[in-house]
Amino acid sequence: MDFTFTEEQRAAAEAARGVFAGVAPDAVPSPALTPGAVAEGFDRALWSRLADADLLSLLLAEAHGGAGLDAIALCLVLREAGRVLARVPLLEHSAAAAAVQAYGGPEQADRLLARAGRGELVLTVAAQGRTGHDPAQLAVTARREGSAWLLDGVQTAVPWAYDADLVVVPAHVEGPGAERTVLALVPREAEGLVYAEQVSTSGERLAELRLRSVRLGPDEVIEADGAWEWLHGLLVTGTCALALGLGERVLRMTGEYTGKREQFGHPIATFQAVAVQAADRYIDLRAMEATLWQAAWRIASSAPGALPVAGDVAVAKIWAAEGVRRVVQTAQHLHGGFGADTDYPLHRYHAWAKHLELALGPAAAYEERLGDLLAAHPLG
Repeated sequence: MDFTFTEEQRAAAEAARGVFAGVAPDAVPSPALTPGAVAEGFDRALWSRLADADLLSLLLAEAHGGAGLDAIALCLVLREAGRVLARVPLLEHSAAAAAVQAYGGPEQADRLLARAGRGELVLTVAAQGRTGHDPAQLAVTARREGSAWLLDGVQTAVPWAYDADLVVVPAHVEGPGAERTVLALVPREAEGLVYAEQVSTSGERLAELRLRSVRLGPDEVIEADGAWEWLHGLLVTGTCALALGLGERVLRMTGEYTGKREQFGHPIATFQAVAVQAADRYIDLRAMEATLWQAAWRIASSAPGALPVAGDVAVAKIWAAEGVRRVVQTAQHLHGGFGADTDYPLHRYHAWAKHLELALGPAAAYEERLGDLLAAHPLG
């Protein structure tokens, strides 16, 4: 079995490195570096460069102007984005567009995907539910009224909601023997959609979305079975890729600092206690990487296995959440007081790591989910 990346996947990662080369979190001032500040929108200039490099259309078919690549290619690009804390809705936008392509109708695809691939239309996803601890698909209900749909409910902590043109909202359809989840493509200015500002630990602007009888046409709802489960799995796996890139950058920063910082006439990197802690974090990163590619491969290939794809996604999320937390905590410890300085970039990486750790659910939630999957699909 060949575990190497394809030429197209490597080319996507190389293109991403070129685009993100100009992004320097340790040199460019950002509102997220200032305690209490809120960032104003995402980086539109970077977004344009990603569009010019065809990195917003990686998962789209050639018919929609895309490269026709898979989840592995997207995660390679997201890994590079995580290393520089790129302030763009790359994950949410790409995953939403891919879900429209995979599960939406031809009219929806023709109307949205080419524009999304060019970055002219910005998509995001409401995936946190009402509180961040309950299933997102149960936080909003959808019911028919003639040919239209009416949506009611609340979704919390929606990223990039103030900047997106469309928010993909999972919604629960009730009814005897007909309970299911649909994906609603909610325009930013939809009547009955109310925004309440929230702020993430990273200083980014989030929104609580309150849907009060939001009316959508039949062409604004995706009814295909399995659409939300697939989209949620891709979002979780992409979050793991962001966490991996962030963790790798933080460990590199830690190595550079401990290699220069001296105590008793020697770099502290030569001290056994420091070296052992750094080695443990390297092991965390390699475990994060292995489980990430397993999950991305299962999503990309729909390969059969003893567990559903959700099992691989759960394992990747457990390692990403726990691993990235340990990496930044060790980095703060080994940097000493210097790491707590808000003028030093490690502070910002720590804030983003905490956000990624909890995004789409902490490790404990996925351990419980994995336990349920193992109980339902006993091995051996």
